[in-house]
Amino acid sequence: MEVQFLGAAQTVTGSKHLLTTVDGIKILLDCGLFQGKGSNEGDKNRIFNFNPASIDFIILSHAHIDHSGNIPNLVKQGFKGAIICTPATADLCEIMLSDSAHIQINDLKFINNRRIKRGEEPLIPLYDLDDVAQCLTQIIKVNYNQSYEVCKDVKLTFTDSGHILGSAAINIAFTENNITKHLCFTGDIGRYDGSILRDPQPFPQADYIIAESTYGDRLHSNKDMSEKELLEVVYNTCVTKKGKLIIPAFSLGRTQEIVYALDQLASKKKLPKINVYVDSPLSINATNIMRAHEECFNEDILEYMKKDEDPFGFNNLIYVKTVEESKSLNELKGPCIIISASGMIEAGRIKHHVANNIGNPKNTILIVGYAEPHSTGGKIRNGDKTIKIFGEEHQIYADVVVLDSYSAHGDYQEMIQYLSCQNKRKVKQLFLVHGEYATQVNYKERLLDAGFKHISIPAADDKIKLD
Repeated sequence: MEVQFLGAAQTVTGSKHLLTTVDGIKILLDCGLFQGKGSNEGDKNRIFNFNPASIDFIILSHAHIDHSGNIPNLVKQGFKGAIICTPATADLCEIMLSDSAHIQINDLKFINNRRIKRGEEPLIPLYDLDDVAQCLTQIIKVNYNQSYEVCKDVKLTFTDSGHILGSAAINIAFTENNITKHLCFTGDIGRYDGSILRDPQPFPQADYIIAESTYGDRLHSNKDMSEKELLEVVYNTCVTKKGKLIIPAFSLGRTQEIVYALDQLASKKKLPKINVYVDSPLSINATNIMRAHEECFNEDILEYMKKDEDPFGFNNLIYVKTVEESKSLNELKGPCIIISASGMIEAGRIKHHVANNIGNPKNTILIVGYAEPHSTGGKIRNGDKTIKIFGEEHQIYADVVVLDSYSAHGDYQEMIQYLSCQNKRKVKQLFLVHGEYATQVNYKERLLDAGFKHISIPAADDKIKLD
């Protein structure tokens, strides 16, 4: 078997790894969008450096857009095979891919207005709702720990990676010349002792591992410290400064983590009596899907739900649905909390909230997870003094606070803990993906110290034979 690293190679977004068997069967692990403001980003998403019609199967690790978001484009360009994922991932893809199509259409309105004024041809979306609808018909649902025959000599088992609802490590057993070998693509590795989801599950012994490395150079604070830090930010912004707390958060996972944390603070009567707005239709839909998949929850939240049936709802929590309601938040004068997508501030309603509030020193922008360095969120996180939103320059006078403890990605200790289920001597090759290169170099040294050997950091388009 051969593996080619087509995305998330020495970078974080655009997860896409192509397996080709000795019989010529082509299996794509993930098909995500490149995100951020790289100069070639548009072409990287629009143009595949392979024939989409030649792909036989997609195996999807989870529903985040940097892992799933370019599947409808692949379908549009000729992919007709099965898309294999867990049931929760399938449910989430229905809303997330539709939302991605809507965002592209809406955002291109602003971009194309400027292009037309400059005499340039308008851009068209990568895909539309019809393409999304078609790709949903190609999905096959496979439960965790269920053996599934993808094709002759290739079998699949999903194990829970604990990253978001439905997320999975992809475990593949492939037979060549009567010898069976095992490959694991970890997908994104979640947290241990998380608030909502189960811990990452040990995975079968692998000969080859394709492992994420997003936080390979840092540690997160623990859950108890997260609650204390969040409460401090709320009090400083909304009580002391009487300002607005703006939280860019991915609609899936991060938003529910923050809402659940605020729900717990409200239950303990620690939360100030201010309104909390979740301004993202996608977040509302994702929260409803989470409510329908309690089988993915850990024991702590299930126990909490015995006294609070809805961990994603409390007094003063308002889910904003309409555009008019969203716009009205800009007219609010008093303190409040606004949670809105996307986490990288690259799309959605959050762009308007940041643009309208980042110039006021009373306000705070709270970054609660990873943001690609070239994205708007990444620039705010990294301390830039100005940002551009909708083509306009904005001075950053609001406070900026970063709480990585709410990240859905494990830190380097948690990722090494996840890999510790393996007999290191039996791992022939460990490939690091889904991380910035400097971070991956750091993480590689930590893995070597932990006893792993034969670790490589593939570059984009590298091809490697799994002998």
